[in-house]
Amino acid sequence: MSFTFDIEDWFDLLNDTIQDNYSRYIPDPKTLSCETKPPGFTASLALCIIYMASFLLAIPGNVLVGWVIGISRRALTPSDVYLIHLTIADGLLVLTLPFWAIAAIQGWIFGDFMCKVLSLTIEANFYTSIIFLACISIDRYIAIVHASESRNSRQQRCSWAACASVWVLGCTLALPALFNDAFRIEPDSDTMTCSERFDFGSATSWRTATRGFRHIFGFGIPLIIMVTCYSITIARLLRTRGFHKHRAMRVIIAVVIVFMLCWTPYHMAMVADMLLRAELVLFTCAVRTSLNAALPITHGLALLHCCINPVLYAFVGEKFRNKLKKLLQRKLRQERTSGSRFSRSTSQTSDGTGAFL
Repeated sequence: MSFTFDIEDWFDLLNDTIQDNYSRYIPDPKTLSCETKPPGFTASLALCIIYMASFLLAIPGNVLVGWVIGISRRALTPSDVYLIHLTIADGLLVLTLPFWAIAAIQGWIFGDFMCKVLSLTIEANFYTSIIFLACISIDRYIAIVHASESRNSRQQRCSWAACASVWVLGCTLALPALFNDAFRIEPDSDTMTCSERFDFGSATSWRTATRGFRHIFGFGIPLIIMVTCYSITIARLLRTRGFHKHRAMRVIIAVVIVFMLCWTPYHMAMVADMLLRAELVLFTCAVRTSLNAALPITHGLALLHCCINPVLYAFVGEKFRNKLKKLLQRKLRQERTSGSRFSRSTSQTSDGTGAFL
């Protein structure tokens, strides 16, 4: 038996095999490394300016609101109690902003302990501020819709108990902030960041759960309460006669609009980030980069709400302006009285003793 081998036939067979096994390579975007560059100096400077502007505007406004309400001689209404606690929550929140402003420029330089403490503080006051806004809307609903009911000291005690419950709830919901750590953005980089980092279990599951609580209790439920209470309140005001109803309606509408304008972009960016991490939307580096830029900017916009709160709940309200005017007039009368007493005592001393003549 003879065996013959043709080299040309062998090359033809090899070529057919290669052609049959050839498949086009299509890269999986989920496995590609998306290089996320840190924000440039312009973006970091803009974020720093937003934080410092919020700090400088919110501190005097909230201090003035607390001072006017706190030294009032009249008994505090439940709304006044909620407003005092709201100013405390907003004040504590904005006290952390200088640290984040410095971190936006230089990175996190305050260590891991301060990262956890400041994250817990800002997260707790994030919840309490929004819940106190909902409490104020409930109290205004009761005051206008059920105005015939008497508001006695028992309601005031209930409002203080409600404030204590809000603080406990806010601090409890803020506990996931303890997952925040100070770590290097890249292994070979000296720049640190303070951000959430889940070292055990599924990071996606933990992040989805914590952000779900934030969206539900920190935005969804308070917004539903505010819209419901203020809608019923506006409907009642429309059926009443009087000049003051139009002014009250302007304040109520402004409260809801400003709340949504400040907080909706931040929560939309957070939801988009959560959907992207859970692979429920198509991942692209362009989307990832856009979200990385949108998250801090929308967070800074949300913090501006702390500056607007004193304006909406105090300076726009006629009741607060009247209180502030009376306090300023009383202060001026006291200064004039003390000045006139000082001048009379000086005149009597000069005429009686003649020591300087």
